[in-house]
Amino acid sequence: MKKIRGIVITVICISLVVGLYYFISSNASRKSVENDLELTEVEKVLTKDLEKSYLLTPREVIKFYNRIICCLYNEEYTDEQFKGLADQMRRLMDEELLEENPLDTFYENVKGDVQEYQALEKKIVSATVSDSADVQYKKIDGKECAYVSASYFITEGSGAYTRPAQRYVLRKDESENWKMLGFYLLEGEDADD
Repeated sequence: MKKIRGIVITVICISLVVGLYYFISSNASRKSVENDLELTEVEKVLTKDLEKSYLLTPREVIKFYNRIICCLYNEEYTDEQFKGLADQMRRLMDEELLEENPLDTFYENVKGDVQEYQALEKKIVSATVSDSADVQYKKIDGKECAYVSASYFITEGSGAYTRPAQRYVLRKDESENWKMLGFYLLEGEDADD
C-alpha cells in the first residue's frame, strides 16, 4: 500500500512539474510574440543584434538593408533612432566602403537624402530583392563577391511613381560575413530583371 501511495505521489509531482513548465514556457513565448507586435518597424530593426547573429547570405543582407532604408525614408523616428538606423546600415558595409564614408559625413548625407525624399513626399511602397537563384557569385582579387539586384516602387506626392532598380556588390570579410562594397543603378532591360 505504501508503495502504491509513493508511486501515485511521484506521478502527481511529475505531472505538476511538467504542467508548470508547459505553462511558463507557453506564457513566455506568448509574451514574446505580444512584445514583437508592440514594436514599431524602426524598433524591430534597431533591436536586431548583428554582432551576435549576422545575416547568412548576400540576399539577406540586402533584404535587411532595404528594411533600414524603408524605415529611414518612410517612418517617423527620433534623432537617436536615426543614428541607430544609420549605424545598422554601416554594420552591413565593407571596410572599404566605410573608409569612403566617414561617420559624420555619412550621417549628413543620409539625413540630406531623407529630407529630399520628404520634400517631394516620396515613399518607398515596396522593395523587392532578386531570388536566390539570381544572385551571381564571382571571385575578384581572390575574394568572394556576390551581386544582388533589388527593385523599388516609389510614389511621390504628385501622384508620379518610379521603379528604380539597383545591383549591390557584396564581398566576404575576414569573418566570412557578406558586406556591401557598393551598388549601381540598373537601367533599361536590366532594371526590369
